[in-house]
Amino acid sequence: MTLSSGTRLGPYEILAPLGAGGMGEVYRARDTKLGREVALKVLPEELFSDKEHVSRFEREAKTLAALNHPGIAIMHSFEEISGRHLLVMELVEGETLRQRLLAGPLPVKRLLPIAAQIADALAKAHGAGIVHRDLKPDNVMISTDGFVKIVDFGLAKLAPDASDALSRAATSAPPQTRPGVVLGTVGYMSPEQASGRDVDARSDQFSFGSILYEMATGKRAFSRATTPETLTAIIRE
Repeated sequence: MTLSSGTRLGPYEILAPLGAGGMGEVYRARDTKLGREVALKVLPEELFSDKEHVSRFEREAKTLAALNHPGIAIMHSFEEISGRHLLVMELVEGETLRQRLLAGPLPVKRLLPIAAQIADALAKAHGAGIVHRDLKPDNVMISTDGFVKIVDFGLAKLAPDASDALSRAATSAPPQTRPGVVLGTVGYMSPEQASGRDVDARSDQFSFGSILYEMATGKRAFSRATTPETLTAIIRE
């Protein structure tokens, strides 16, 4: 994490780091204009000149702007301040599904409401022609009052079979990535995604199935000693 507590980016004051990944760093921040706390996703400084990452960051903003659902984190604004690209998002107080699973499998009475909310939010995204492509327990937030929020649409894309109307409504990404490029998280991606093939909503459904398996058993559906072995298990088994 590159920003320390107290750093100011325009009206936003950094309070604490929340997490980091290949698509950006996320911080708890205070919006001093509106007097509220937000989640601030920031493109790391070393990626400022990387046109592909900047373009992907902008596509994530457009993706979130196209979605309005209680199960998907709200984007407040997309800004460029002091040369930095910022996604200003709803701050979800709670824990990730990954954190919840550290204690082991979930009882059915807790599993079913969470699973139903994930499915409902996914249906909304897929109805808008958007494929998440990185659905995993780390990207599912469970708020303190028990509501689910899917986060991190950094790898989202417009499904290749989306209608023209949906394409105009959610121009979040080009229709396909470069053939053979594998994006996502090993262990949760679909066989098509693991093979670097084009994917549609069914890929997210496969990832959702892997999450359901882990919620019910406490074990990952595909877990081998090495990354290549895990990919092989997904593709062949």
